[in-house]
Amino acid sequence: MAGLLICALGVGTAPAALAQAMQPDMGKLLATGGVSQIEGAGGGGLTPWALITGYGTRDSFGANAHYTTVRTQDYALDTVGAAVGFADCVEFSVAQQVFKGTGGALDGLRIRQNILGVKLRVAGDAVYTQDSGLPQIAVGAMFKQNNGVSGLPGVTSVKQLGAMKESGVDYYVSATKILLERSLVLNGTLRFTKANQMGLLGFGGDKSDKYQPMLETSAAYLFNRRLAGGVEYRMKPNNLKVDNEKDYYDAFLAWFPNKNVSVTAAYAWLGDITILNPQRQKGFYLSLQVGF
Repeated sequence: MAGLLICALGVGTAPAALAQAMQPDMGKLLATGGVSQIEGAGGGGLTPWALITGYGTRDSFGANAHYTTVRTQDYALDTVGAAVGFADCVEFSVAQQVFKGTGGALDGLRIRQNILGVKLRVAGDAVYTQDSGLPQIAVGAMFKQNNGVSGLPGVTSVKQLGAMKESGVDYYVSATKILLERSLVLNGTLRFTKANQMGLLGFGGDKSDKYQPMLETSAAYLFNRRLAGGVEYRMKPNNLKVDNEKDYYDAFLAWFPNKNVSVTAAYAWLGDITILNPQRQKGFYLSLQVGF
């Protein structure tokens, strides 16, 4: 609560207004809460943005729930989660990922991971400071717990695949700029991580066990108030001998029929997952978000 108060005061909200923050107002512009990122945070599909999830203004709050699925030639990833943003300053999120092998050498593989996230806006306003070059800036962390491996004979833990740990924390700073006159949204995120394949294959490894800075970028064009399209890029570490991990890319369309629903569809390039299946994975991404 102290961090929320400092954040709210820092962007000009009086304590009396903060006291009314339990009344949702849905006062933010359509689409300015972003969509649900694949690890649960508000942002794009692959990377978190500095935007705070939901449509609550600095005098209110917003929340959402989401379901996301990714399907490639040989794998499936399903994510469910929820997030809440307070006073357009602080965001909390929770998500669970289930990764499954659906073909190839890892058919039958199943890995589950839980993620808790927190994000704090520390400077700027992506919408209301159009005359300033300063973007909205937020810092965040994702606490991840890998819950083991099944369906792979003789393997029950990612440590048996070379990972150092089954849990870890990603730290990041994001900067987001919305250029309303040009209908553009630009984002850059710097993530410090040890996670292998977002943590699905554990943290650290037999090649490297140190935090590394990874760049993530997004660019979106607003075709109109309800439809946006763009591209994303996410650098990945390469910690495991069994996984020559590649960077992620996608091209997406996001539709916002109203402030309660959004649908994001994308085509994603995810590289190969392990040396047991060297085929580079690509396929469709679909995410449904509901909230206020």
